[in-house]
Amino acid sequence: MNNEFKIKINGNEYSITVGDIDGDIAKVEVNGMPYSVEVEGELNKPAARPKKPTISSTAAVNSTVSKPSVPVASGVSSPAASSAGSGAVKSPLPGVILEVSVKVGDEIKAGQKVVVLEAMKMENNINSDRDGKVIEIKVGKGDSVLEGADLIVIG
Repeated sequence: MNNEFKIKINGNEYSITVGDIDGDIAKVEVNGMPYSVEVEGELNKPAARPKKPTISSTAAVNSTVSKPSVPVASGVSSPAASSAGSGAVKSPLPGVILEVSVKVGDEIKAGQKVVVLEAMKMENNINSDRDGKVIEIKVGKGDSVLEGADLIVIG
């Protein structure tokens, strides 16, 4: 059973896929990062058509998120997860922007460095996942960003 959702929390969009559910443990993928989530109480598997969840930015979630089952490699160039429809290059982890390597109007290629992000005292090159033209830059040097935050928009 796989259910896919798009949610917004504090203005940041997240793609969530809920996979297998076993008792109070659910396999969840958030912006491409896998997690095992423990939920208080047992989750019921929907029999037919699941209801769409309503999640607000102030909703309290009674769950404990464990470490990702696939570790994030520090200091490795990453193509950064992207939402296919939006054209946004998203932050793969929380950190501080050290450098924006492009400007609005630049033509860029897939794999080209667009931002340098400092996370856990490591510099991480964030690369474009597609060819295109920079439409909007949503961050600046010194900005703090959360995982999944839009960094630049490519058209």
